[in-house]
Amino acid sequence: MKNLSLAIALLCAARLSLAESTLLFNVNGYTLSDNREMRKFSALQFTEDQIDRLYSPEEELPTGIETIIDGKGQALIPGLIDAHGHMESYGSSLLRVDLVGANSEEEAAERILAFSEKNPELEWIQGRGWNQVLWAIGEFPTAESLDALLSDRPVWVTRIDGHAGWANSLAMEMAGIDLTTENPTGGQIMRDPDGNATGVLIDTAMRYVSSQIPRPTLEEQKITLETAMNTLVDYGITSVHDAGVDSQTIRAYKELVKMAPLKIRVNAMLSASDPLYQDRLKEGFYRSSDDTFVMHSVKIVADGALGSRGAAMIDSYSDDHGNHGLLRYDDERLEFLMRAAMNTGFQVATHAIGDGANSVTLDNYERLIAETNSRSRRHRIEHAQILRYEDIAKFAELGVIPSMQATHATSDKNMAEDRIGGIRIQGAYAWRKLIEAGALIANGSDFPVESPNPFWGLHAAVTRQDRNGSPPGGWFPEERMTLTEAFASFTLDAAYAGHQEDIIGSLEVGKKADFVILDRDLFSIPADEIWQVQAIETWVNGEKVTD
Repeated sequence: MKNLSLAIALLCAARLSLAESTLLFNVNGYTLSDNREMRKFSALQFTEDQIDRLYSPEEELPTGIETIIDGKGQALIPGLIDAHGHMESYGSSLLRVDLVGANSEEEAAERILAFSEKNPELEWIQGRGWNQVLWAIGEFPTAESLDALLSDRPVWVTRIDGHAGWANSLAMEMAGIDLTTENPTGGQIMRDPDGNATGVLIDTAMRYVSSQIPRPTLEEQKITLETAMNTLVDYGITSVHDAGVDSQTIRAYKELVKMAPLKIRVNAMLSASDPLYQDRLKEGFYRSSDDTFVMHSVKIVADGALGSRGAAMIDSYSDDHGNHGLLRYDDERLEFLMRAAMNTGFQVATHAIGDGANSVTLDNYERLIAETNSRSRRHRIEHAQILRYEDIAKFAELGVIPSMQATHATSDKNMAEDRIGGIRIQGAYAWRKLIEAGALIANGSDFPVESPNPFWGLHAAVTRQDRNGSPPGGWFPEERMTLTEAFASFTLDAAYAGHQEDIIGSLEVGKKADFVILDRDLFSIPADEIWQVQAIETWVNGEKVTD
């Protein structure tokens, strides 16, 4: 151990002699140690992209540092990691019609019309964010309301969770949807009593329309990804696990990172639905020299979402008798996709929301982890929203990471119990039960399904309330995280879930200089104010990346 410490000291000394160092002082700094103890510090010294030292308030600061910055007493924390987001979808959402918060089908349709009038050059009108649960009648929208306002251009707008789409009649006509069109495996065409398609397509049925939309060019994809990154840094996000990318998106990232380090770190998951899935697996892992782009995992989608009743349930939905949701793959195909990834050393991250999908996924993991000896790959379940009691313990037993999104609970609280009833809800969004069973939770937002703002996520994790303080005392408050646990889930534990805990997730000697300066002290304000915290500055690789 002494020899190792000496080697690290000599290495740091060598680096300091060759490159300019920066000292950021007069800060209220917080970071977690590997044993989850909070360490406070008042100054941070780094050279280029690596941390050299943290200084406690009682320690004397060094002299002769080339660049000295006064932190003005602000709070400083490690860069926040979103363990589940969708970069291209988020970037696209910033460039398309925004339907988030529309209070009725009519309001959503009017927003679509207004957007189309401002963008007459667009061949397709696209958007995202409608949520029928917020509407008075709570029913899915129809093509009829779109046709009344916009019938000369195809319209395709996806639900807030991305698991349902709403089309006008022209878009369905272009997709060839008629009375005889069959539901694909894992999908559904919503129909009226006469069998006519209503305009809403669920999960895999969405491909009927989406496949008709011209694919963005590589250059357009690069612009979209950069748009997302430029916005995310303003929230204090320094790293994202991009949950499901195809071959062209991987190429776009590689071209961007060749030109310059990405503005934030991206840990990409290869989509199992990519036509070149096996070819990409054979190529193996990718890691850029600056660690701003890596790929060593795959994303498999097992089921749909709760809001659209596409989440695969063991028993039928409480508010839709006979409907069990949808599994996206048959048993043989799901097992094949998992085995192919594990055999090539990739981490498997499987989207599973319903208790049926989670049960199937865990059963497959249990068998295939033993077969492929891949426990060390830290396989994940993305969302893990609704769990049977007997499945909760399996996460820790198998070394599987539940990658969850705290704001899903506070967004879904108004409809979740209607969907699954009072008994199954006890295993839903069950953070405390998972933690007490020994699981390690990686937190995120699932943007653009939810806002990427990590302080909204921290607030939801700690209070189980929305930003209006509802419900009083929290929604099933026994599942709350402590602030330290929630902080770890957006830093150390998210880094661990991405096999990057050696370089990010905390501020330690030798790790990357990724940090955020805040407008208020996260650890000294009331819990109900956490969502109001804002990032003043975001730094990645020792460089300030916000304006």
